[in-house]
Amino acid sequence: MTTYVWDYLLEYESEKDDLLDAVRKVFSSGQLVLGESLKGFEDAFARYHGVGHAAGVDNGTNALKIGLEALGVGPGDEVITVSNTAAPTVVAIVETGATPVFVDVREEDFLMDTGQVEAAISPRTKVILPVHLYGQCVDMAGLRRLADRHGLKILEDCAQAHGARRHGRLAGTMGDAAAFSFYPTKVLGAYGDGGAVITSDPETDRAVRQLRYYGMDDSYYVVRSPGHNSRLDEVQAEILRRKLGRLDAYIAGRRAVARRYEQELSDLTGPDGLVLPSPAPGNDHVHYVYVVRHPERDAILDALRKRDISLNISYPWPVHTMSGFAHLGYSEGDLPVTEKLAGEIFSLPMYPSLPEALQSRIIAAAREVLKSL
Repeated sequence: MTTYVWDYLLEYESEKDDLLDAVRKVFSSGQLVLGESLKGFEDAFARYHGVGHAAGVDNGTNALKIGLEALGVGPGDEVITVSNTAAPTVVAIVETGATPVFVDVREEDFLMDTGQVEAAISPRTKVILPVHLYGQCVDMAGLRRLADRHGLKILEDCAQAHGARRHGRLAGTMGDAAAFSFYPTKVLGAYGDGGAVITSDPETDRAVRQLRYYGMDDSYYVVRSPGHNSRLDEVQAEILRRKLGRLDAYIAGRRAVARRYEQELSDLTGPDGLVLPSPAPGNDHVHYVYVVRHPERDAILDALRKRDISLNISYPWPVHTMSGFAHLGYSEGDLPVTEKLAGEIFSLPMYPSLPEALQSRIIAAAREVLKSL
């Protein structure tokens, strides 16, 4: 049997009664869109983060796009972000009509190199979009000071960092607004697509709610354009409301798997060997994915595939090198750390219900392959 980097079926078996009850509750409620389940989830998600507002949307990409638009981003503007991210981060910027401007990442933790941001600021810059990657947070204190000095807004991309903290502060609470994805693989995942934007600013929240609903306020009268049809449906909202109460348990499960990987693979690390994840100082890592590095990455993946262990690369192609973004004018060599990492990183299976027997199989196979190099 092939072992994959992620699987939801064991979690579903353990939570099935609650999940199916959530579906029954919504189907018998008489309201399938913008109902009490969505309001209940939004209120609970805002409370979890200690912010004033949370608005559910239909997916994480639209959470980013609508979050950017709510902060005033539009055609002609620039948004500073990274290329070492999932393509939706950049897709969302482009869809607003703005231009993504990339800075490189830090080799030690793959996060935005905030020391490069100031040089990337231009008169057209409107927002800085840090990506809290793989389960830990960017250095937000320095970024906040920089943004304030230049009169810029910050939208946090928290798609991979539900529950992560930096110096005690939750991801999503250190900028002007934050966008979340609830794609099924996420630390807090739905059983389909979903997203949310959180903020403590009531005007930003009002803009998000208008934008997700055609630009309308509380009627069929459009007050903001362009608006979108981007609502989180009641079924996913009710599932997420219930799963939110288990979020800290999910994180604890991920950390337990990460500890075992570290304990049983650390003797194979070295400058020219395996490099395990390195949490930045002050970060509480939630291990959305367990990303490791090795200069012989492709040979390792091929050897593990022959042992029926199929692993993932997050991400094999830096966004700035993709043909779909050639119009941005970047070339290979422009972001050297990002490009180096793309040839070395890969992800070991990581989810809280990963059975210990499968962990043992993965570790044994990885050790065998690494020792053979």
